[in-house]
Amino acid sequence: MRARPGPAPVLTLDTLVRLRRGPGGDPAPTPGPLRRLAVPDGMTAPLGCDAVSAPAHLGPLLMPRLPRMGCVYADQAHWWWLVPSDSDYALEWPAPARYATGAILPDSPHVPGLIHRPDGTLPYTPPIPLYLALCRLTGTTPTWSRPISA
Repeated sequence: MRARPGPAPVLTLDTLVRLRRGPGGDPAPTPGPLRRLAVPDGMTAPLGCDAVSAPAHLGPLLMPRLPRMGCVYADQAHWWWLVPSDSDYALEWPAPARYATGAILPDSPHVPGLIHRPDGTLPYTPPIPLYLALCRLTGTTPTWSRPISA
């Protein structure tokens, strides 16, 4: 005897966007091994985890501009900040920053080392102050401040 299936799961717009993007934010699979920034032992990520990277020369300039920092990872080329999942929703992160869905670093030869761990159990850097600091350092106008053309 077969069990009757229950109600189908509800898919929200956020779920559909994430399904379309897939890991790394790209619809196409990425060749090579996927490397992910790990949440340190003793910390939890109840909102999921994505990451924002900036070139290594910007890292030391960003740190003092942030009122609070979560986990920060670094290698010779990039610094990475853990942010809650979907922190790219309705934001265009300024170049040369890159957004990594799922904190997956597909083109990194190795996982960067942890250089900052916050007190407490949450690994997140607040995304809006990070976004504004990156905009300031790169000379980019925040998305919501740009004029709308008809």
